[in-house]
Order: sequence, then structure tokens, then C-alpha cells
Amino acid sequence: MNTFFISFKQTSFSIIFLLISLFGFSQAETSKWKAQIAIGVNSPSSNGFVSGFEAKPINFPTVNLGIQHMFKRQFGAKLDFGYNRFSSSDNSTEFKTNYTRINAQLVYDPTPIMTFLPLGFGVVAHTGPGFSMIKPLGVYGENKTSFLNVMAGIEFHYSITDVLTVYLDTSYIYGFGSDFDPVTEGFGSFNGNLLTATIGVSYSLSGCYYCD
Repeated sequence: MNTFFISFKQTSFSIIFLLISLFGFSQAETSKWKAQIAIGVNSPSSNGFVSGFEAKPINFPTVNLGIQHMFKRQFGAKLDFGYNRFSSSDNSTEFKTNYTRINAQLVYDPTPIMTFLPLGFGVVAHTGPGFSMIKPLGVYGENKTSFLNVMAGIEFHYSITDVLTVYLDTSYIYGFGSDFDPVTEGFGSFNGNLLTATIGVSYSLSGCYYCD
């Protein structure tokens, strides 16, 4: 099982960076592609922990990497990878946990019809299914688990240039984790939902295909 998790994460990284390399240097329609990187904080749901274990309400870091393709001006899809770390609150048994995920999402950009937005601002919504992998650290390292998820979020963009924007993303990841049985399998582990808030940059990999 451990080999599967390692292989899955290595494959995820390979896919993302292969796409970034491929489309970053190609000259054919690469303007439809965007690369994204963001960093921020996360807040795990309290009901995702067993009794005696509770994480801080706000944790750092959250890191998201993504590759996005716009099929049309307002519609697209993206594949993205997220890494999150959270740790125990002051009144909890001490622990640290890594939460990683990979999601395939649909993307909708309503900016062209939101005429009230100031010049240079944009809004992008995204949602889609994925897979979450939980890895406790330290003495609870054997209590790994994984489950399907679905996430949804909204990004607020500000254009720096025609091909570069900075953005704020708020996303909620709903986990379909099962109950821990026995409870000891939940020590340091997590089977709940996660709220994230990140700041990042989005770069159009070779041009401005959909610029007005």
C-alpha cells in the first residue's frame, strides 16, 4: 500500500510538470494553456479527527500546482495538485499530518458577462472530483488513509499583464472518508473536509489567445 501511495504521488507530479514543460515551450495553441502556483493556509473540519486529536483552526502551508486548458473563452478544465500540512492544537495530543490531493476540475470564467467588475479584475469558478491521501507523521505514521473527494472554489484575479495575473483562491474540499475502525487507526489521521485560502499567480504559457 505504501508503494502505491508513493507511486501515485510521483505520477501526479510527473504529469503536471510534463504538461508545464511541454506546453511552455510549444508554439502551437499554447496560449490556451495556463500554469498556476499558489500558497496559503488551510482549516480542517473538526469532525475529521477522533477524540483527543484536534488540529489548529488555521494551518500553514497549503501549496497548489495546476495546469489549465480553456476550450473556449469562458469554459475549460484543469488538473491540479495540492499539498497541505496541519498540526495539533494546544489542547490536543501532539501530531502533524500531511494532506495531499489531486483533482480534475471544470473551469468557468464569467468575467465577460460581469460588466460591473473594475478593469483588470476577473472571477473564475472551478469544481471537480479528486483523490485525497492522508499521511500522519511521527509516531502515528502507520495510520495512513485515502478517500475520494470533490472540491469547489472561486478565484479572484487581477491582471498584471496580458499573460500574468495574481489571484486569491478560496476552495472547499469535501472528503468521502470512512469512519476509523478501530478508533486507534484515526490517531493523528484525518477523514474530513478541508477549507483552503491561497494567493498565487496564473501564467498564460505562450501568449494571449483570449485577450480582448
